[in-house]
Amino acid sequence: MCTRSIKECLTLQCKSLIKHDSSLIGLSVMRNNYDIKLKVNEGEISRIIFNEALKLFTEYSIVDVVVVGAGPSGLTAAYYLAKEGGLKTLVLERNLGVGGGIRGGGMLLPVALVEEEAMEIVREVKCSYSRVAESLYAVNPIELTCKIAAEAISQGAKILTGVYVEDVIYRVEKGKHIIRGVVIQWTPIIECGWHVDPLNIYSKAVIDATGHEAEIVSLVKKKLKLNEISLIGEKSMWASEGERLVVEKTGKLISGLYVAGMAVAEVHGLPRMGPLLGGMLLSGKRVAEIILEDLKRGEL
Repeated sequence: MCTRSIKECLTLQCKSLIKHDSSLIGLSVMRNNYDIKLKVNEGEISRIIFNEALKLFTEYSIVDVVVVGAGPSGLTAAYYLAKEGGLKTLVLERNLGVGGGIRGGGMLLPVALVEEEAMEIVREVKCSYSRVAESLYAVNPIELTCKIAAEAISQGAKILTGVYVEDVIYRVEKGKHIIRGVVIQWTPIIECGWHVDPLNIYSKAVIDATGHEAEIVSLVKKKLKLNEISLIGEKSMWASEGERLVVEKTGKLISGLYVAGMAVAEVHGLPRMGPLLGGMLLSGKRVAEIILEDLKRGEL
């Protein structure tokens, strides 16, 4: 009969394992090297977070461009606005993550396709891909959108999630409407149906990259009663035509308001294209180029 206590038996077993398994020795050392010693208390943690968040909101309450929607077109636009133009760019996303609807790939399968014409962007952000047909490549949509988001941030753009755009800021000059920013609220406040007064982000330009609903264009048309803005509604599937036209029709609707990505299809009545990303990426790049050109011409 064993006279050792349970504790003594377990200790001997552990020593035996460590003696005969160098990987466990390494693991033990690793754990010792990664001991965390927190030097602040819980209240100080909160204070630091409040202070850092307030710095961000204070600095970005006035920006060059607000991008509404952190899907592929919105993220690509933010990346090129920050990289090529050095513009103070803020992306607002009502959900908690980036990527938009393409995160689910095709019918929740983790694959989206990109045409050759847009592969420069894929390679630029160092996303992995594989050639699957002539001039067609497969990517993981989560990897691609996350890498574009990371590159946009590295170029100076900021991304805020959980923020809902409920209205726009506008002016009227010489009889023409000009969009001058957005009115924001926390998404959970909207979902709860509470009435809490919102706050504002002032900007030179706003990009509607909200996807199929074209939310910003819809509310501008509804509230400002602008006949010059059309909202025809997205058509049924025609992949090749949808990809071509969504890039072609990307651009300015009225002064200060631009549209990119699937919102373009909703505005102009274009066909949908399914889990293809080439048009979304090129639409984002194109809208950034158009805004930079408008700034150079003094039109913003």
